[in-house]
Amino acid sequence: MLDAPIRDRQSERRAATRLEILDAAWDLARENGLAELTLRDVAERVGMRAPSLYSYFASKNDIYDAMFGQAWSGFLALVDTAQAGVPKDPRAALRYMAHLFFDFAVSDLARHQLMNQRTIPGFAPSPESYAPSIEVLERARRQLRRCGVRSEETFDLYIALVGGLVNAQQANDPGGARYARLVDRAADMYADHLRIPPSPRRSS
Repeated sequence: MLDAPIRDRQSERRAATRLEILDAAWDLARENGLAELTLRDVAERVGMRAPSLYSYFASKNDIYDAMFGQAWSGFLALVDTAQAGVPKDPRAALRYMAHLFFDFAVSDLARHQLMNQRTIPGFAPSPESYAPSIEVLERARRQLRRCGVRSEETFDLYIALVGGLVNAQQANDPGGARYARLVDRAADMYADHLRIPPSPRRSS
């Protein structure tokens, strides 16, 4: 009988503490604003002294970097789960993908700002943390090709269209549905631009 692998309990505790610190950082970012995050506040939230945080994160930007990777990994996991539900009809698929990102983005302002806006002066994600966002874009690019999108410029237009609705919603009606109601219309306008045939009507 093979011996069971020996657990590295020290690494497990370290990983658990890092996650606790990130959870506290997200909570503070949502309460006070992403740019107002301080190491002292994070340390107090998890019950440790600020210098002790350096055992887990080298700097505040290192915390932002881990948060960035965590956020995009979360959306990538959502994309994986939602993949089976993408409609075969191109117009319906465009609406589906637009709603997927829109709903995720507007549900958390601080997360959206870190993922998609240059809110933190001097912060740039590491290649490791940036990788999930690249994978999300590649998945979107492949799906849009199936809908008839051929050029990079037209792909960029779709990203800008959905992202613009997200920003308008966050700025003008946070927690509401003013711009959420326009997602389908915007996707259909985009489909009209590409001359994608209307979705077939279901027979009653």
